[in-house]
Amino acid sequence: MHTLKILFICLGNICRSPSAEALFQDLLNKESLNTRVSCDSAGITNYHEGNPADSRMHAHAKTRGYTLTSLSRPIQTPQDFETFDLIIGMDADNIEALHDLAPTESHKKKIYLMTDFLQHHSATHIPDPYFGGEAGFEQVLDLLEDACEGLLHKLPLE
Repeated sequence: MHTLKILFICLGNICRSPSAEALFQDLLNKESLNTRVSCDSAGITNYHEGNPADSRMHAHAKTRGYTLTSLSRPIQTPQDFETFDLIIGMDADNIEALHDLAPTESHKKKIYLMTDFLQHHSATHIPDPYFGGEAGFEQVLDLLEDACEGLLHKLPLE
């Protein structure tokens, strides 16, 4: 059986995408789907390569019961486009960069916007909380919880 592989992408891989990875992994564990679906995260840039998630993002996620364990890494081209079935960006800039990095048209078909999976919230992007205040981190988690559940419901797991 093929394991469906999902890669979450944001700019630096220290706030949004590692949070999406942790939240989605938590859902996979709760639904006993971690043998059928796997996930990872990466950034468009390598600014924070090797660093853990932003301490503020980590603290906010922890209050909701999530642990951010991944270390920042940049997306690897073409390897990640070959390895992952879905590559999900957090905002339009991420999507544009991913389209520029995609080696072929078939790889571009793997690219999605995280907010496409929202069920209860209305947003065009997952905002970058890095330069914002506490409310920004909470908003990101609210949106990601909703979008991760929506993504799980849309996966072809039959």
